[in-house]
Amino acid sequence: MPKVIMTCGRICSGKSTYAGKLQKELGAVILSIDELMLDILGGDTGDMHDEYVRRTEMYLYRKSAEIVAAGSDVILDWGFWTRRDRDFAREFYRSRGIDCQFHYVSIDDVEWKRRIEKRNAEVSAGRSDAYFIDEGLASKFQSLFELPDEGEMDIVI
Repeated sequence: MPKVIMTCGRICSGKSTYAGKLQKELGAVILSIDELMLDILGGDTGDMHDEYVRRTEMYLYRKSAEIVAAGSDVILDWGFWTRRDRDFAREFYRSRGIDCQFHYVSIDDVEWKRRIEKRNAEVSAGRSDAYFIDEGLASKFQSLFELPDEGEMDIVI
């Protein structure tokens, strides 16, 4: 039975790498807010960024339900940073009879900072189109992220 797997974790924790690995194992479809935002709108959306993320997220929820109904697994490659976001996602799928799982990609602070530096170097060198994460953005994301409660995640990586 097709399912939706949702990757949970801080920005730059390895969620996209993990999603790619799962995609190969399961033959699943990855849906990514960042991918759509960067490909369609570019990296500078100004004051509309949060609204565009909200709209993109809702579109991807609907699209993921269509893909599961067509018979394929889906991986949602975004952070699910708050308990509220995770509760909404779980209810969205369960209310539609869709099996869903949360996979938490855990990372310690030292490795997290190393990965941010690596990403930023790749973005600066033009080898990546990911978001550049300066100190302010890193602090913002850190303050937004709510660690999952014990038992909230189906799989911890």
